[in-house]
Amino acid sequence: MGKETDHLWMHFTRMGAYRDGDVPTIVRGEGTYVWDSFGKRYLDGLAGLFTVNAGHGRAELAEAAAKQAHELAYFPLWSYAHPKAIELADRIAALTPGDLNRVFFTTGGSEAVESAWKLARAYFKKVGQPLRHKVVSRYLAYHGTSMGALSITGVPAFRAEFEPLVPGGIKVPNTNFYRAPEHGDDYEAFGVWAAEEIARAIEREGPETVAAVFLEPVQNAGGCFPAPPGYFQRVRDICDRYGVLLVSDEVICSWGRLGEYFGAQYYGYQPDIITTAKGMTSGYSPLGAMIASDRLIGPFLADGQMFAHGVTFGGHPVSCAVGLANLDLFEREDLVGHVRDNAPAFRATLEKLYDLPIVGDVRGEGYFYGIELVKDRTTRETFNAEESERLIRGFLSGALFEAGLYCRADDRGDPVIQLSPALTATQQQFDEIEQILRDVLTRASSLL
Repeated sequence: MGKETDHLWMHFTRMGAYRDGDVPTIVRGEGTYVWDSFGKRYLDGLAGLFTVNAGHGRAELAEAAAKQAHELAYFPLWSYAHPKAIELADRIAALTPGDLNRVFFTTGGSEAVESAWKLARAYFKKVGQPLRHKVVSRYLAYHGTSMGALSITGVPAFRAEFEPLVPGGIKVPNTNFYRAPEHGDDYEAFGVWAAEEIARAIEREGPETVAAVFLEPVQNAGGCFPAPPGYFQRVRDICDRYGVLLVSDEVICSWGRLGEYFGAQYYGYQPDIITTAKGMTSGYSPLGAMIASDRLIGPFLADGQMFAHGVTFGGHPVSCAVGLANLDLFEREDLVGHVRDNAPAFRATLEKLYDLPIVGDVRGEGYFYGIELVKDRTTRETFNAEESERLIRGFLSGALFEAGLYCRADDRGDPVIQLSPALTATQQQFDEIEQILRDVLTRASSLL
């Protein structure tokens, strides 16, 4: 290997691809753009990894971290508190829907999901329902990489090398309406069917054994599957019917990504738990959280009781200080309102690509979109595994980056391009994304 990869082991990366070449190295960011070590500029069409919601180069977020590090660089939340964790928990609880008032800090999304499953299991044991340990989640959904979160994840390729996983993960259909032609044109009826598949799964497993249902407001893996009208309301009713907790996994869909602070607010449903991370600090410092309803902490408030779970760096003082500064910035610039106001223009700009025969579907909400690529738009024929490999890794990933757009060409389901720009993006960036995609996808079509 070349010197660039002698010691660094990158995440979700085919390291052999860099055996004879240089690793792309990003050294600076400003606004919606980043620069590599050669000085070339790229539009960051993925906000890092659905994360840099406030944009790159925000001095006040860096300054908040430095100030807190001088005051108190670290102290754990194990039987002690510190001011920034108290203040940030208060700010978050004021923004969440309903009675989601208890904030359990983690360092990232996988930990937040892991914490939610552990809480669900522990809670039901405390209230005399010890058989409730299973969780329902959707096929192709990604919920994290730790062993518990991976067991909830529904991406087969990510699970195979680590099986057997934690038992109790049950999979149901997702809400990919584009790939459900048997349901015709009735989007709402499709949503009813998809929700009722959750009820059927709970019945098959035995309601007394099911603890929770984990759902993203817009499912990420597979290429941005929005929820049909009424879907989440029906799921909420199903969870209530069977006494099952509803967990809204908002590691991506919170902090303005859909045009509300939380995706549950965007779709108008009340979860029992929200898991969050990424945009919580706009990526300037690692932080995540499991946000639980008041009733779920109830059994743990009794004398002698505790939730026997924690992580060393959860609620790190520096990260909490950055989270507070991030919320100040959000409020001052009304970034959530900016997304709400500009999301229709983002959709309309991306939908211009429908005149390219390789574009089958453009779907998403807010500033979170997927573009599904097809061999034949009329029949919706997709690519086989060899063709997808050639399209995604053999051409698109490199061509998009070379053209100056950082985004994700993804084939965890059918081949898609995923887009999730900083919440500060405007029509200028929408047009730039569309123009680069138009050029690269036109060239991709000629190669097939």
